[in-house]
Amino acid sequence: MNEPAIESRFEEYLKRQNLKMTPQRRRIFEKAFEVHEHFSVERMYEWLKAETGPAVSRATVYRTLEVLEKGGFIEAVETGRGEVVYEHVLGHEHHDHMVCRVCGRIEEFQDEEIETLQRKNAEKIGFVMTGHLLRLSGICCDCSASLREEGRFEATLKELGA
Repeated sequence: MNEPAIESRFEEYLKRQNLKMTPQRRRIFEKAFEVHEHFSVERMYEWLKAETGPAVSRATVYRTLEVLEKGGFIEAVETGRGEVVYEHVLGHEHHDHMVCRVCGRIEEFQDEEIETLQRKNAEKIGFVMTGHLLRLSGICCDCSASLREEGRFEATLKELGA
């Protein structure tokens, strides 16, 4: 799906929610679909503040990302470190996430076996699956290596409840 089609869907969604496509919402929408990385509210705010265009407050960024998420245009990923990051999902193939609880790094992955098992389990109990979010949390290879080198790997595992 191309961006003009997604933008048209967003405008229709806003109308159904009795909201308008303001210049600020348009800027946030465009930036969310321009970037190809996970971003926080703060990161989005900083990007927009550094660019020219209609002024956008943090509160407007927060509210607009919430609208985009409720409409299914973006998804939130909890990092396990008290931070939520977002990514656009329309026009992209489904994928899942591995999130490092030490540094917050997010690795995306796709595994058809996992997808098949989820569908089979849903069908088995008569559940009509319309989508899913899979987030594996743990320690990335870089943090694991650093923690082992520092002799803190086992202690960190305990801290994380592993």
